[in-house]
Amino acid sequence: MSEFPSIPKPALEPAEELEHLSLAVKLSGIETEVVLPERREIVRAGMRLHYLNWGTQGRRPVVFLHGAALNAHTWDVVCLALRKHFHCYAVDQRGHGESAWAEDADYSGEANLGDIEAFVDSLGLDKFVLVGHSMGGFNAFNYAFHHSHRLAALVLVDAGPSILVKGAKRIAEFVNQTAELDSLEEVMQKAIEFNPRRDPRLLRRSLLHNFRQSPSGKWMRKTDLRMWHGHKSREQERELLKQRFREATRITCPTLIVQGSMSDVFTSEDAKHLAREFRHGQYAQVGEAGHTVQGDNPRALAELLQQFLAKVLPAGT
Repeated sequence: MSEFPSIPKPALEPAEELEHLSLAVKLSGIETEVVLPERREIVRAGMRLHYLNWGTQGRRPVVFLHGAALNAHTWDVVCLALRKHFHCYAVDQRGHGESAWAEDADYSGEANLGDIEAFVDSLGLDKFVLVGHSMGGFNAFNYAFHHSHRLAALVLVDAGPSILVKGAKRIAEFVNQTAELDSLEEVMQKAIEFNPRRDPRLLRRSLLHNFRQSPSGKWMRKTDLRMWHGHKSREQERELLKQRFREATRITCPTLIVQGSMSDVFTSEDAKHLAREFRHGQYAQVGEAGHTVQGDNPRALAELLQQFLAKVLPAGT
């Protein structure tokens, strides 16, 4: 059925992952049952997409898209907090995590749109909630721009057409500086320097979802960094996306714009302005969180999502 091998071996053994998730949940202050997600994949047009299925069958589906150079596990704690009420899916987007790298290095918005369409069609999702952070937020918006009739709601986390160049440059420099390092300890040190809010007790195991050891012994990112250079002109992509954001009123579903209070990428003013561009837009800020809101304050984000969805979804769904 597929030219690709079976799902890659998990970064952590099940017992290790349960221990890691239990600590992450405890530190976040969330009270919930800790379970492991099912690891699954779909294949479409030469692209293998890996995803995490958190259950619960029969509940409203919520699909989560991570930011650039992250992976599906960035949503682990949020999915654990929401899984009693929703059927959560977290996708490794092309060139990230355990998904395949594009042979032609096509990481354009249109390529990612095709992946989301294939994922949604493969699982038969309809009237689902789409949540995207940063790059995943742009991809989620692009999907909504074309298919908002299939969405029950859209959530963009620290993502919008007006981004702070300094913050975006800082992220790009960090990713490039950590493309290949001699040890996992060196990766950890640079990660804590980049984001001091991260707990070292969690960091080592969470980094294993984003790095793999090469035969040479060096630790390399699982991210295909060719995407930073772009298959098409990145400037053309940005202009097209900005144009679509100016036409955000065509998106008919309720939309929430979330901004991290300490973000150096997206300001509260820009987030509020963006929310007003949507037909049914709302704005909310998550405190004690930088750009990666779901990692810095997963409890507050999960609570915010639950409150928003309780307001905009039909009762009992």
